[in-house]
Amino acid sequence: MKLYSSPLAKGYWHDAVSDFKKLRVLVFSALMVAACVAMSYIPSIHVAENVKVTWGFLARATCALVGGPINALVFGFVEDTVGFFMNPDGGYFFGYALTTMLGTMIYALFFYRARVTVLRIVLAKICTNVLNVFLGSLWSAMLYSKGYIYYMTKSAMKNLVMLPVQIIMLVVLFGALLPVLHKMGFLPNQAERLGLFRQKAKD
Repeated sequence: MKLYSSPLAKGYWHDAVSDFKKLRVLVFSALMVAACVAMSYIPSIHVAENVKVTWGFLARATCALVGGPINALVFGFVEDTVGFFMNPDGGYFFGYALTTMLGTMIYALFFYRARVTVLRIVLAKICTNVLNVFLGSLWSAMLYSKGYIYYMTKSAMKNLVMLPVQIIMLVVLFGALLPVLHKMGFLPNQAERLGLFRQKAKD
């Protein structure tokens, strides 16, 4: 199983399509959908007034790490749709599914078949949070009464506060999962786990 320096590397997208077709990856993705739904029932962490950290992004990032960007798009649509029907709140709106699809794909572009480092985690979270700000504000402006700038300002403050907490959560999670998922055959060997912890392992 090969590591790539970037999504533009030769063979990257071939492997992404190949992994998307594997039954064990699809089963893993289904488990991550179930995990997202289950995590929606876990009480949130309140960081500041009207700001809370939820848990679903952990399962999305893990699925992206294993399944790749093609799988991430399908996973994002299924996860958002299943989550809505399991816990409906108002009418179904595809814009939110699109945000989940693109956010999970961003995780995949940073983590899938890559040497995962703290820097990659930081950059991935910045990109997904920026996506949440701009797209989430657009959907809110379309669905509700107040203007885009109002929702963007509110969302930007919320995501800025959440960012360091979410980064720490992902670093801890991946630090624990990388060697386990490698032994299970889902990931290439990580010679330097997160660029911080050295481990001796064979491909």
